[in-house]
Amino acid sequence: MSGDPGRVRFERRGTTAVITFDRPSARNAMTWAMYEQLEQALDRVASEADLRVALLRGASGHFVAGTDIAQFADFTTGDDGVAYERRLDAVLAKLESVPVATIAAVEGYAVGGGLALAAACDLRVCTPNAWFGVPIAKTVGNCLSMTNYARLVANLGAARTKALLFTADFIPAAEAHAIGFVVAIVEHEAFDSELDALCARVATYAPVTLQVTREAIRRIVERSSADGDDLVRRAYGSSDFHEGVAAFVEKRSPRWEGR
Repeated sequence: MSGDPGRVRFERRGTTAVITFDRPSARNAMTWAMYEQLEQALDRVASEADLRVALLRGASGHFVAGTDIAQFADFTTGDDGVAYERRLDAVLAKLESVPVATIAAVEGYAVGGGLALAAACDLRVCTPNAWFGVPIAKTVGNCLSMTNYARLVANLGAARTKALLFTADFIPAAEAHAIGFVVAIVEHEAFDSELDALCARVATYAPVTLQVTREAIRRIVERSSADGDDLVRRAYGSSDFHEGVAAFVEKRSPRWEGR
């Protein structure tokens, strides 16, 4: 991990809470401290009854380029992976349970954990240079939690989710819009004004209707995710995972062995 721990900024704009991932030196890759700050920001959203929308975005032209992989260097067993995935699931569950509409404003990369954050929001708006992906089969050799797999299948479909993971390719903005994953593509110069307009529009709608709808959909997705700790333990406990992390830190290609 670089010396920049990053931060998650919270700002109120009328009835909208703006949550900004701010670690531009690493395309806003999330550190443990940033996940803690995100939880604190979400707790604040839940505590302020007059809020209607939470807007999540990244600083300096990117959304979130995943979790900082260098932090995985301390993992020694598959149980470390289980603990990490449960931790991430808890953050995403909190995001899905806040009593306001959530919007992901995606510029640049939304990768790995960043894609999970965007997928956990109710709506996604992006710029033309947005890219969505989970290239873990190419980079680190870990896996997702069952809840995150279910979330991607719910948003993208099983076939496209497999294609995303098996090819390690990225979904460009135009394709993300065509499949309904993002509601709009907005040019950079109009991005902020269009986001303000969308937040203001959503804020006028019946809060209870939106709350019930998002909770209903969350329950549907949750029911499709079975226990998968054995799968997480197998991936994070593998020699390939440790090789993937070492290769990433050393800036070289990993040498996979399948064990």
